[in-house]
Amino acid sequence: MLKIVRFWGFALFIASALMVTGPSSGAENEAAVDENTAYRIHPGDTLLISVWREENLQREVIVRPDGGLSFPLVNDLQAAGKTLEELRAELTERLGRFIPDPVVTVEARQLLGNKIYVIGKVNRPGEFPVNRNVDVVQALAMAGGMTPYAAVNKIKILRRSGDGTLAAIPFEYGDIEKGENLEQNIVLQAGDVVVVP
Repeated sequence: MLKIVRFWGFALFIASALMVTGPSSGAENEAAVDENTAYRIHPGDTLLISVWREENLQREVIVRPDGGLSFPLVNDLQAAGKTLEELRAELTERLGRFIPDPVVTVEARQLLGNKIYVIGKVNRPGEFPVNRNVDVVQALAMAGGMTPYAAVNKIKILRRSGDGTLAAIPFEYGDIEKGENLEQNIVLQAGDVVVVP
């Protein structure tokens, strides 16, 4: 009988220790999410913006091609390139000039502005809307993989910067297959074009 009590006492101790440490480590992981992985708003995205207890300030808005959006009381503001939290903070600050302590919510309804393109010698070239981070290898998989005639070590990622200049980033699939130079398997940004010659 004493062995059974000891066993269950030990099991209860382990279970309580896991309960104490379990949730905090999950919360730490959530808090440790890198700012760079947060979704950034793009032209074409549909957002739901609402202000608590202000029925006239609940709108679904589409981010314009210039990256801006319009909202009552704040007029125009730049949304593209910001995270949902950054946009919420800016709206809260601007609306605070007219409404005491506004509680603003910004939700992404449709992420149509976040598109990547894969062209060239792939099985399904085209435009791919994405709602999460996608790296080069994942984009190639979305395009059905490469054809047998693809020059797998001459792939380029075309990226246009904010000032309009175009950069060609090299990507050698053969290295990735060998587990080498994995840092070249970059996360794609909206508008990136993966060219497979």
